Amino acid sequence: MSADAPPYTPFFGAMGATAAMAFSALGAAYGTAKSGTGIAAMSVMRPELIMRSIIPVVMAGIIAIYGLVVAALIANSIDANYDLFRAFCHLGAGLSVGLSGLAAGFAVGVVGDAGVRGTAQQPRLFVGMVLILIFAEVLGLYGLIVALILATKSKN
Repeated sequence: MSADAPPYTPFFGAMGATAAMAFSALGAAYGTAKSGTGIAAMSVMRPELIMRSIIPVVMAGIIAIYGLVVAALIANSIDANYDLFRAFCHLGAGLSVGLSGLAAGFAVGVVGDAGVRGTAQQPRLFVGMVLILIFAEVLGLYGLIVALILATKSKN
């Protein structure tokens, strides 16, 4: 920690890493659970479509990876020269990727659940479902981009 930084400075960086991982994992877990229940309901009617319907679960899992990347980046940046400016940037980075990952996970879960159930009834819906899932997933990617910019900021 730098000489002029208060002793609680690393707390804000640690909270940024925690927020990145916790919120993005919450979003990924919700997306996985919600779309997983849709897959289970759909597989009773059309078991041959199970592997095709795994896409929402995979996309939900990617959201957690975004949070993991930012959390690891922040955690590795906390060192002896850690100052308050970087700590607040890291807190903002963690909240950015975490909360956008939470929102993306909710969107992927809802779309995945309804999409796989609808695809079981009308297979032509599949392409539309994948496109909507991409638009839901990109919300988490936007948070990752902002988080990477914030996490790599320095005072100079």
